[in-house]
Amino acid sequence: MMKDIIQLFKIGKELGLSKKEINRVLLFGNRKHTLLFISLLIISFIFFGIIIIILGIEASKNTYGAGTFYSTVKEKDFNGKK
Repeated sequence: MMKDIIQLFKIGKELGLSKKEINRVLLFGNRKHTLLFISLLIISFIFFGIIIIILGIEASKNTYGAGTFYSTVKEKDFNGKK
């Protein structure tokens, strides 16, 4: 995806467009909804960050990971080996 964006910038420069004009075409062509777009983007980043933190806390609470078997080894199994 970054290659595509870089390529679009190169094409824009070849056409004689300024960086401001290229950005306007790529991201914010309609100035009316720029603030709405930015605020939704920030809210979505915060939302996904909270989801990742919650999932990390829930995953760390489990003693055994998903799909693993429980251990049957006990301390008394090692008492006779001393």
